[in-house]
Amino acid sequence: MSRPQRTVRQDVAVRGVTLHGGTEVEVRLRPAPADAGVVFVRKDLPGEPRIPADAAHVVAGEHRTVLRGEGGATVETVEHLLACATALGVDNFVAELTGPELPGLDGSAAEYVALFDRAGVVDLAVPRRTLTVDAPLDVTWEPADKWFAVSPRVPAAGQAGLKVAYTYAASDHAQSATFAVDADTFRREIAPARTFVLEAHMKAALARGEGKGATPDNTVVLLPGGGTQRPTRFPDECARHKVLDLLGDLFLAGGDVVATVRAHRTGHRENAALVERLRASGTFVAGDAVKRPVLDHVQIRRVLPHRYPMLLVDRVVEIDGFQRAVGLKNVTLNEPYFVGHYPEQPIMPGVLLVEAMAQLGGLLLLRKLELTGRLPVLLSIDRVKFRRAVVPGDQVRLEAETVRLASGRGRVQCRALVSGALAAEARLNFALTQETRP
Repeated sequence: MSRPQRTVRQDVAVRGVTLHGGTEVEVRLRPAPADAGVVFVRKDLPGEPRIPADAAHVVAGEHRTVLRGEGGATVETVEHLLACATALGVDNFVAELTGPELPGLDGSAAEYVALFDRAGVVDLAVPRRTLTVDAPLDVTWEPADKWFAVSPRVPAAGQAGLKVAYTYAASDHAQSATFAVDADTFRREIAPARTFVLEAHMKAALARGEGKGATPDNTVVLLPGGGTQRPTRFPDECARHKVLDLLGDLFLAGGDVVATVRAHRTGHRENAALVERLRASGTFVAGDAVKRPVLDHVQIRRVLPHRYPMLLVDRVVEIDGFQRAVGLKNVTLNEPYFVGHYPEQPIMPGVLLVEAMAQLGGLLLLRKLELTGRLPVLLSIDRVKFRRAVVPGDQVRLEAETVRLASGRGRVQCRALVSGALAAEARLNFALTQETRP
């Protein structure tokens, strides 16, 4: 399933009116090296702030995907361009913008496909990561009319790694579409599908000052009774466009997703939540090196009593007997504490770094204590040092090593690292108490 990373061969640009703001904006794509990812640059702002296209920089947005980067700068409606990046396999490029939103063009991704064709694509000498789903995953929202059902997929040679089935149902309109997503299918069947809106919602959006660039040519208007204001490109154009949006949001997962994804009435907010779940529970593979988690988030929940938002270990990737464990914590801008903790320049609170280390240390001790009827409870913290800030987008590697384990006490040396650099360390002492859970 592995393939080489790719970038655009040469600079290309396109100019158009934005769907929501109604302003004219140019976007220019430039080549980038392997592992650079996609980075948006706001050329219209002082300092030309950079905004990485990854899950850590997603902020809540209605009817579009919004990313926030340096200095609080944002970029909106990135999903159509990123859908092309997903389906065409273009992993690294810089997208320079002269405004806050990408051009809507004809309301689909067809003109962005043409942009990539003009640029050309070149392979890089580094493998692209894949994100493999190892076990079925269900995500639902109350009331339970919005949901994802994700299942493992083992494609045969030459088959697409990602299959998407989407059902759209709203008012008098119901559609569904299913695709095994490869570049050719995307070009023909998905990219030309335009954005859409219910007639009543269009009036409300205009009243809010949104949708200023929407026209009957770039937006399918759904009328009461099941009709449309103008002829559609496909009978199921709305469902196809929802697949397009989902592909754009899945780019933010950080790897080619290998899975079957079934979706019902989901939008950008739900897509962002799915990406977080996939990153926490899936297996990233680079080239032929496969490293599956020793404990995924489901297994961790069975061991630790903590729950969201206080469960701070996403995966355990190494366990050496009862002596040593290594876990991962992905830090995103959606963490609840960033609302009030340096919101203009978010930094993960040091006390939560200590808590994450303590949870991994407690999990390591629990392996030894599981047959004793005792639980580790944090008693004291020694030798705490903070070496660097942890910010959204960082992946924290947590390490815990047992120093001492006796009948009534446990001591664990812990470290937190980001990109190999020490972020924090502490020696944690646990009291081993009698279990009182039912």
